[in-house]
Formats: sequence, structure tokens, C-alpha cells
Amino acid sequence: MAEYKIKDLEVLAGVKAHTIRIWEKRYGILNPERSETQIRSYSDIELVQLINICLLNKNGFKISKIATLSKEEIQQRVWSLMGDSKIDDSGEKLLLALIDMNEVLFRDTLDHLISEIQLEKTFSQHLIPFLDRIGIMWLVGSIKPAQEHFISNLIRQKIISEIDKQKIPADTTHPVLLYLPEHEWHEISLLFYHYLLRSKGIFTVYLGQSMPYDSLMCCIKDISPSCIITSWLTSVDLDFMRCYFNKLKDDVAGLPIYAGGAQINLNISVVNEFIIEVKSTVDLLSHFSKWHTA
Repeated sequence: MAEYKIKDLEVLAGVKAHTIRIWEKRYGILNPERSETQIRSYSDIELVQLINICLLNKNGFKISKIATLSKEEIQQRVWSLMGDSKIDDSGEKLLLALIDMNEVLFRDTLDHLISEIQLEKTFSQHLIPFLDRIGIMWLVGSIKPAQEHFISNLIRQKIISEIDKQKIPADTTHPVLLYLPEHEWHEISLLFYHYLLRSKGIFTVYLGQSMPYDSLMCCIKDISPSCIITSWLTSVDLDFMRCYFNKLKDDVAGLPIYAGGAQINLNISVVNEFIIEVKSTVDLLSHFSKWHTA
């Protein structure tokens, strides 16, 4: 069983630590363990309880009323809200879908967001914060690999579905080439880059996960792309990263190289002279627009 600090709950449940402390003291809604120095620690069960309480509170239930309910009654009221597609509840619903591996809840929440604000805003405003929350759960050991794979594949499936709805641009010369290097399998961000560019009418060629370097070079030679985009999330040796992009820059002879992802953003000083950093999807479109216009 994982242990969370109150700051972890603040991020995961979306409620201020100060508010959690007040709710505990005044209403006794949680009962954390305390160290000898009075540092609180919370369990998985208490995390789910707090998420449920926050969901009810955001939907008009007073905290004083919620405090009188049993865990079973709270759960029943939460599930009665699951059919209500209010955007403000999406964070809690996505987390509950992750914890319970509930495909229907996850799909319905995501579908409603996309129908209301389109995939671009859904990704930046809801999925990225949700993935950040998953990252915290990984760090404290509260999420199982099966849960992470389950949710990641649902997100991947949805982005691919949205890509498939986009028209293929009439001009297919000099496409934008997207790929992941041989060690990299995390493609959600790259898939979203692919969708984003296609939605703006830009022709893309998507090579996907773990692309062998020699094959990448052959593809570049064959299709003459206007630029290439990659994403690095998996931790690698920094000397390897530097050598990789140094060689890539030499081999593509002036072709713009866009690179994003956690490893690029954390270690930009290592590769800054070889690439154009992608800090966000908005940043990608901004960079690309400037380059494309030029």
C-alpha cells in the first residue's frame, strides 16, 4: 500500500493542503497516520475517499453534510454523478477511472471533453495534468503497471481515432516527419503532435515507436521532409543523448530538428546546439508557424 504526504493529496485530489487540514480537524473526514514529528501520511483508501468527497463538494454537497455520510453512502452518491458530464469534474472522474480501471467512465469523460472543447484543449488542459498526477502516483508506488498501461492505451486509442478523422492534405510534398528513437516507446505526446499538425492542414509522416537510426536516415532520404520531430521521455545516458543529436544534426544536413519530452526539457543544455526545443504543444505550433512562414 502506498503512502502519500499531504502535498501529494493536494495535487492528486486538487484541493489545498490547508483545506484538507481544516476538513480533518473540523469534520474528521480523513484519519492519516502521523510520524513522531506529526507529519501526516495517507493511504490509497484515503486518497480515493478524498477524491470522492471533493467530487461531491464541487457538485453542491456541503462538507458538513458529506461528513455525516458513511463511505458506502459517499460512494453511492459519487456513482450517481458519473452520468453527469460536467467538465469541472473531469479530473476526479479520470482518476477514479484509473483507480477502478473503468473504461466506460474514462471514455465518456474524454468524449464529452473533446465534444465541448476539442482534442487540443482537452490534451493541454486535462490530459497533461492527469498524466502529471499519474507520475506522482508512480513515484509513491500507488499505481500498478496494469493500471498505467490500461489508461495509456485508452488515451493512445482516442488520439489515433481523432487523427483518423483528419483529412489528408492535398500537398504531400516535403512532409513533417515524426518518430521516436530506438529506446523510446512512450508515444502519447508524439501522437498528439501528429494530430495537432494534421488538424492544421500540415501533411505528416508518422513512423512511431523505437525507430532504428539507419531506417530513419533512409526514410529522410526517400521522402525529403521539411523537418523532423521527436520526443524523449525515457531516461538515457546524457553522453549518449548528446552524441545522438550531434550525429543526427550532421546527417540531416541543416534539416530542422524539433525535440520535446521530459528528458529533452530537463537536459536542454546538453542538446541545445543541435535541436529546437519543444516545451509544449502551443510552443510547437508557435515554432512551426514561424519556421513554416519563413
